[in-house]
Amino acid sequence: MRMTWTRLLFIFLIAYGAFHYLTQREIEHAPGVLVAEEPYQGSAGAAAEQTISGFQVTPLASFSIRARVLASKGYYFGREADLSPVDLALGWGRMSDEEVLKDISISQSSRFYYWRVNHFPIPREEIQSHSANMHMIPADAKVKKSLQNIRVGNVVHIQGYLVEAKAAEGWRWKSSHTREDTGRGACELVLVQSVEVL
Repeated sequence: MRMTWTRLLFIFLIAYGAFHYLTQREIEHAPGVLVAEEPYQGSAGAAAEQTISGFQVTPLASFSIRARVLASKGYYFGREADLSPVDLALGWGRMSDEEVLKDISISQSSRFYYWRVNHFPIPREEIQSHSANMHMIPADAKVKKSLQNIRVGNVVHIQGYLVEAKAAEGWRWKSSHTREDTGRGACELVLVQSVEVL
């Protein structure tokens, strides 16, 4: 009996590993710009404040982006994770081109997005202005599931708002308003109303 359970466990682990690889592996693309247009940012209009996971969330600007997913990281612990369980590093323009990205090493950690090159395939300023780490706040459970299922290499269309989030005791988290900044405070905090994998 012990041998049978051992074999079953081995088969299960192999099957799970294969399933995980097939569903999480990076999407590959031929060379070429996948997303030519810039992200859109406009007025928040009459968008109302709302409470999400106990936080007061205030729209600052409407926001829409088509981009290639350069990296994705889930967060499960801490205050920020309660509000934003997923960060996406996104690239557009030449930062969506496989020919450029093959020379750039990309990673995420502690709510930051990092890139490294041995030589610059495009100017540093273009890498910085055409890619960003964005903290995703799902508007509902369906959007949350969609965000968590996104794979590196996917081309996505995300619509919603850049926001500021506050907690009752004074903690706050505010989105960047520009794609030109870098470093701490440069990430977008996005209330995602819809997400589509293109």
